[in-house]
Amino acid sequence: MLLTPTGGAGNGTAGSAGRLMSIGTVLNQLRDEFPEVTISKIRFLEAEGLVEPRRTPSGYRKFTAQDVERLARILRLQRDHYLPLKVIREHLDALARGEQARIPSPSPQGDATPVPDGPADPERPTVARVGRSELLAAAEVDAAQLAEWEEYGLIAETEGGGYDAEAVTVARLLCDLGRFGLEPRHLRAMKAAADREAGLVEQVVAPLRRHRNPQTRAHAEATLKELAGLSVRLHEALVQTALGVRIR
Repeated sequence: MLLTPTGGAGNGTAGSAGRLMSIGTVLNQLRDEFPEVTISKIRFLEAEGLVEPRRTPSGYRKFTAQDVERLARILRLQRDHYLPLKVIREHLDALARGEQARIPSPSPQGDATPVPDGPADPERPTVARVGRSELLAAAEVDAAQLAEWEEYGLIAETEGGGYDAEAVTVARLLCDLGRFGLEPRHLRAMKAAADREAGLVEQVVAPLRRHRNPQTRAHAEATLKELAGLSVRLHEALVQTALGVRIR
């Protein structure tokens, strides 16, 4: 699409409402409130369809003041309410239609449940844990199988004892892979790759956790989850590509 001189304000003036900005200018405007934002983050939000900057004939992005306001709203919803991008998009679309949309909040099942506008709950939910017997029952395996998985480092107890909720998912997947003849010794490479990916994500999030701003530190958890999701999607795509499987 060719770039036109009219901005989001619709009056074509040279004021701030009608001025078109480069991505670097947008980054500088956002960083006062969101010091962790990067150009890659803005490009990612564009790729996810949350913001649609204009393009010059040579392909450069140009943002309006309304685009910057929308980006700031998106970043606040992520930081203050820990909302996934799909829910944020639906919320903003509802506002664009003129609906009286309340700020949604993810339910434990991951669905968006409307709640009144207000500050985010500062208390984080306690991480769910299961005991050894509960894990065995949920995964429908015996103690010998669990011991073998632990021996190869595929499953491990937490420091406080017990297993986190994801251990149940891991155990079930190990069972499913086992039906195809894949034994724990075959899966150590997957665990090593996962550990490397986790280390990379932690490295990105570490500066946010050390930040003096409490809201920025709280945002680290949401960023961690988002990066983990992207990492999983990339891993899946790379495996599918390596196998030559076409996803329909």
